[in-house]
Amino acid sequence: MLKFSKANAKTQALANDAELAEYLQGNRKIYSLDLLSGWSCPHAKDCLSKAIVQDNGKRKIKDGRHTKFRCFSASQEVQYTNVYNLRKHNFDMLRKLSCGEMVDMINQSLPTNAGIVRIHVAGDFFSQQYMEAWYTVALLNPSILFYAYTKSLRFWLAINEFPILHNFVLTASYGGRDDHMIDEFNLRSTKVVFSEAKAAELGLEIDHDDSHAAKPSLRDNSFALLIHGTQPAGSEASIALKKLKGKGSYSRKKLKV
Repeated sequence: MLKFSKANAKTQALANDAELAEYLQGNRKIYSLDLLSGWSCPHAKDCLSKAIVQDNGKRKIKDGRHTKFRCFSASQEVQYTNVYNLRKHNFDMLRKLSCGEMVDMINQSLPTNAGIVRIHVAGDFFSQQYMEAWYTVALLNPSILFYAYTKSLRFWLAINEFPILHNFVLTASYGGRDDHMIDEFNLRSTKVVFSEAKAAELGLEIDHDDSHAAKPSLRDNSFALLIHGTQPAGSEASIALKKLKGKGSYSRKKLKV
């Protein structure tokens, strides 16, 4: 069985939104299904980072050649053994299965009280079959809202000919190897920005609580995300993060929790 995770502080804030609260009636909950960062992200570029196990058994972070800012979830996998093991378990369980087998495994593992599922707080759609498996799971579970960020745009485009599901909401994440597809195919997207001023310059609202990403009514609206996570010391991302924290840009008031 796969191991779903309960909502973190950010995703738990979705319960405060009236549209999303409808999916949580009857004491239903918010969950995520997570995979190993980097290892399951075939089209990542700007944020490509992986937790590497060394010969001594300890883990360290390894950034990609073109990494501009470090993936926050890869840093978690270096720091926390239980987090690393859970995500590795899920990735190992799924990656060798057929599409139909993945559908069965995800369906059987879904918590019975799931109301909203974020597909991947960590990880991404690692194959076309895996993307189609999640689409099918959403089709089979119309009362559950599934949403995801992805840089696997080729896989998304391949299912664009399928009927649109009200409960399956995707956001293209800039910073991947196929960014040109976002404008070319007019995909709803998000950009990581280093300041609130940059988001304003781009004309994008900042999503502080995942509501922009999750709400079906906003599925055509692009938005921005503030840089977050643990960044390499002295990097542009690290300097920007320090400034944002000093301004209180990550306060719980903005997360509405």
